[in-house]
Amino acid sequence: MKMRPKRVPLTILALVMACTTATAQEGKTLRLSLAEAEQFAVEHNKTMRNAELDVKKAELEHWKTLSTMLPQVKAGFDYQNMLGYTMNMGGFSIPLNPNGTFSLTASMALTGAQIVGTTLQRISQEMSDITREQTEQTTRANVKNVYVSILVMEQTVELLDSSMSNLSRLAATAQNAVDVGASEQVDADKLQVQVATMQNSITSTRRQLELLRNSLLLQLGADVADTVVLTTTLEQVLDLDEAARLLTENFDIHRNYDYQLLQQSEKLAKRNVTMAYMDFTPTLSAYYQYSSKTYFGAEEGMNMTPPNMIGASVSVPLFSSGTRTANVKSAKINYQEAVNSKQQAEDGLKVQYNQLRYDLASALESYDIQRRNLELSRKVFANVTEKYKFGRASSLEVTTASSDIISAQSNYIQAVMSVVSAQIEIENLMNIGK
Repeated sequence: MKMRPKRVPLTILALVMACTTATAQEGKTLRLSLAEAEQFAVEHNKTMRNAELDVKKAELEHWKTLSTMLPQVKAGFDYQNMLGYTMNMGGFSIPLNPNGTFSLTASMALTGAQIVGTTLQRISQEMSDITREQTEQTTRANVKNVYVSILVMEQTVELLDSSMSNLSRLAATAQNAVDVGASEQVDADKLQVQVATMQNSITSTRRQLELLRNSLLLQLGADVADTVVLTTTLEQVLDLDEAARLLTENFDIHRNYDYQLLQQSEKLAKRNVTMAYMDFTPTLSAYYQYSSKTYFGAEEGMNMTPPNMIGASVSVPLFSSGTRTANVKSAKINYQEAVNSKQQAEDGLKVQYNQLRYDLASALESYDIQRRNLELSRKVFANVTEKYKFGRASSLEVTTASSDIISAQSNYIQAVMSVVSAQIEIENLMNIGK
């Protein structure tokens, strides 16, 4: 009797597939300090990886240009078969037997354009290095911005939750007073509206927090299913002393990446002028060839192929109807434009530095004011709620106090982010935050 294989129930199969999918989608937990998050992004961020690939491409381009100045060697084999034909020459004949010729040729050509081209590629490689470092700077700055935003939002949720708890208790107390006839319904309704307003603010903040967490994963280059736990506190990140010290730091424009790229562009334009002049220089070339001819017939045929041969040539450009002269003039104009652009950018960077110093100073002042305002609003809210419990404050005062604390919290968040953003911008400009 033949046994039939047992069928797996569809429900079990579906459950196994669902578990497999869930396991595949399950991410890992990343516990990262701010410094670790920045380094993680440098190693995994897709934009950063592309910048590193651009550096490798520039290195290969430099080698490709350099290799054109080195000897080029190639080998070949040529087979001929005259299909039994015999060449008659008066009283005798020469059989043209099948033959094969092996050749090996080494050649080298050298021009002024090749020599200058290697320096151009070297400059391009240096520009790729600077761009990679600038990309790293931008990546670190983006991570820090999002990291701090998450810390601020987490603190905001905690403060709002605390205020919400107090306000909810007051609303419940007000409703109890209405139920026993000791208060009017409108007073309780006002507090309920304020509770709903604060709950909406908490919900909105939590949504923003979730968006920021997803944005951090994107900046880090981590898997979207991963979870990031921040181990650096807001107090550790918000270094007010360091921010104030930046206001006294001297601006060395040569450290700025944009200025470095402009310097390289100017150098590149200058080398292009030299490259244009190279069209007037001669081209030198030389070669060596080895040949070996073999006959495959019964008789050895006539072999007129020399086994070794060398040669050299010099090519001098004489007349091009003014094309080369026009190229030189055009290159000189491009160089002057590069010089002008660098000088203009230098003035612009100095103006930008002065503006960023002003922005940072203003942000520090605003932060101090908003921090004190938040502390005062929390004290006022606690005082009013305490008075309301004993009937010494109205529901309107409680509503006003709760609105003030929400507004103060929003202003405090904005002040914190202004300090962090201003500090990051001036550090990037001065290239001292890495």
